[in-house]
Amino acid sequence: MTTTAPPPTPPPLRRRRGMTDQAADAAVEQACRDLRLPTIRARAQEMLTAAEKEQLTYRGFLAELLLAECDDRARRRSARRVKAAGFPRDKWVGDFDFAANPNVNPATIHTLATSAWVRAGHPLCLIGDSGTGKSHLLIGLGTAAAEAGYRVKYTLATKLVNELVEAADEKVLAKTIARYGRVDLLCIDELGYMELDRRGAELLFQVLTEREEKNSVAIASNESFSGWTKTFTDPRLCAAIVDRLTFGANIIETGSHSYRLAHTLAEQRPPQP
Repeated sequence: MTTTAPPPTPPPLRRRRGMTDQAADAAVEQACRDLRLPTIRARAQEMLTAAEKEQLTYRGFLAELLLAECDDRARRRSARRVKAAGFPRDKWVGDFDFAANPNVNPATIHTLATSAWVRAGHPLCLIGDSGTGKSHLLIGLGTAAAEAGYRVKYTLATKLVNELVEAADEKVLAKTIARYGRVDLLCIDELGYMELDRRGAELLFQVLTEREEKNSVAIASNESFSGWTKTFTDPRLCAAIVDRLTFGANIIETGSHSYRLAHTLAEQRPPQP
């Protein structure tokens, strides 16, 4: 008959009676370094002063410390995801001037900013002329998704195709396609600005197929779908790519009136007396 050894007894809590405030501060500083708690280390004195003023219990003070650390870690993780997405500039949905472009429905955009479509793996197509706010919305909605906890990657269409061609030449295409397939949201900007040869279009099609009905793709294009034959010169391949990007998609038409131009003119207009 075998016997099971009892679990080890946890060591007793270490009590440092008679510790001076200076020694306690030094102990907290060192403990926070050892445990990697930078927010508590930075804000301990500030929060201690507030706790004394508000007469918090020990339990309440401990909760405030730990919640501050958790909140700050969540903010840092969010910032890392936004940085990893590779956006060329900072844009947020809240900064979009809906009054300058009445074609864009604010309620629709704010619903998209919840990122439910990313969770469902649906595509997003932003279609409109230059200066109508497509890239702003693409980056803003991508940023919202990254802040919500999703893995996001931003790229220009031509840059993506060039990377795929180089990967194919170097025999690492499958690895590259898999890398783009893993992110929750792939944002492709400026699709339709340049004609793609058949090989580039086929490689892009492989990326879209890898993500189909699994992970979201968001694109911004200055061409309506009927004009995509200028970019994808093979009609059958063009139809297949449009099908991949529009099945279950949210399609936002930003119109032809330049949002950027209107915004610039509004800034230059002299104030009314």
